[in-house]
Amino acid sequence: MKAAKYATGLTLGLMVTATLVTPAASAAPHSARADRLVLTDSDNGRSVARSVGDDTEIRLKASRERGLTYTWSMPSTRGAHVLTRTVSGTTPAGDVYAVLHAESPGTSTITAVRQCHAGPGHACPRAVMPWKVTIEVS
Repeated sequence: MKAAKYATGLTLGLMVTATLVTPAASAAPHSARADRLVLTDSDNGRSVARSVGDDTEIRLKASRERGLTYTWSMPSTRGAHVLTRTVSGTTPAGDVYAVLHAESPGTSTITAVRQCHAGPGHACPRAVMPWKVTIEVS
């Protein structure tokens, strides 16, 4: 009888947790379509070719280590007539995401900056880390 109550309580707890986590997790786009390229932290300095009508998704991950939290600024574009931001936001963990739609031929540069936020009793290094990708739309 105790085992059945425990299993029921555990199942209910997992269902409630899944219900609470699902909306937050679905806030950031997670599925990649065939016409969507996903760029991440590791794509810094990359140049990519896209076609008019394609979507490019940016996913930059925050990190925490030894009392320091590193977060990204929202990606911005130069050459706004080439790429249009259709979706953007942040997750509760501090990640940022954006979807950019290729509107017209041309070149656009996407940039973001990774910054440090120190917890109590810690100090951040004086360095910021820039992130940049160039997109050529044809």
